[in-house]
Amino acid sequence: MTYGYIRVSTDQQNTENQKYEIKKFTESNMMIVDCWIEETISGTRLVENRELGSLLEKMQEGDRLICSELSRLGRSLFMIMGVLNECMKRDIQVWTIKDNYRLGNDISSKVLAFAFGLSAEIERNLISQRTKEALARKKAEGVILGRPKGRISAKTKLSGHEDQIQRLLKENTSYSAIGRMFNVNRITVSNFVKRHNLSTL
Repeated sequence: MTYGYIRVSTDQQNTENQKYEIKKFTESNMMIVDCWIEETISGTRLVENRELGSLLEKMQEGDRLICSELSRLGRSLFMIMGVLNECMKRDIQVWTIKDNYRLGNDISSKVLAFAFGLSAEIERNLISQRTKEALARKKAEGVILGRPKGRISAKTKLSGHEDQIQRLLKENTSYSAIGRMFNVNRITVSNFVKRHNLSTL
């Protein structure tokens, strides 16, 4: 199927110009638009929160999406690349009129797919590097990272079994036996009993 996608940012803008461009283009290329999607929403909104997101979910392999220009898909480069990458992975064609852009199975599309993958990998590496640098800076400033040394985690394998352990203690069950039941050592049981003030009487 061929879908015509039209987006304007405000109510004051008219969708007719974009629709006219798409109609003229499809007619000159002996194509028919099977379904029109029109929405009035900012291109900065997440794709999944737009009609475009719903459209992409239902489109199938071999379908074609036509819009007047790439900027109709989103306001940022990464948003547009995200849409194009999703279409490419699912073998959905994207055609634009003003940009004369064609996303399909040709070599230029495959080069573009490589660029998408590379940019995504670079972004992941940059995020990882920024995280490492931030942690190193905090460490240099004397900030303690992670759980403070010597601090005991509030949750253990025995957490939530206080009543059962209390009952076992009243039956004179040893710490070692309780440890075997919960797959922990007797020291862990002893510390747990002391920390939670469990009575052996």
